[in-house]
Amino acid sequence: MDSSVHVTAVITHRVRPGRETGYEEWLKGIAADSRNFDGYQGAHILRPELGVTSDHVIVLQFDTCQHLETWMQSESRKGWIERVQPLISEPEAIKTLTGLEPWFQLPSKPTHSPPKRYKQAILVWIGVASTFLVVSPLVAALLSSWPGILAMLVKLTIMVGLLNYLVMPFLTRRFQGWLFRG
Repeated sequence: MDSSVHVTAVITHRVRPGRETGYEEWLKGIAADSRNFDGYQGAHILRPELGVTSDHVIVLQFDTCQHLETWMQSESRKGWIERVQPLISEPEAIKTLTGLEPWFQLPSKPTHSPPKRYKQAILVWIGVASTFLVVSPLVAALLSSWPGILAMLVKLTIMVGLLNYLVMPFLTRRFQGWLFRG
């Protein structure tokens, strides 16, 4: 794996019944600690959905594989992992993803294989086109007095953020039957 690419770790925990409060406290602590490591870019916690999954999924992002590996092998994280053991019923499952793969992972199926490339391309096209059609006119009005290249960079930054955190996760859930069939 190229050590210079953006990387996402998808970590799954199944919390023991009655230990949810302790687990939430554990999450706050480990999340605060991970922010202190080089290359940290964010974490998203996906909590269980009734009837869908009983797992907590932590989606952890670092700028490079090396920075993620430094965090994963750190004494600090090892201490947190020791503390979570009484709170979870199974060993944690970890999957590392690079590139566009994180857009096509379902929280309820973190180890599911990515869909076929043509399906990924179609869904990315839908996501980019719809985001562009919504963001472009709104941002254009706000940034009309800005230099063209700067306005375009702001528009792209907004679009990438929306695609990464809202649009693609929504589309992946919405089209999961089609994406993961066959």
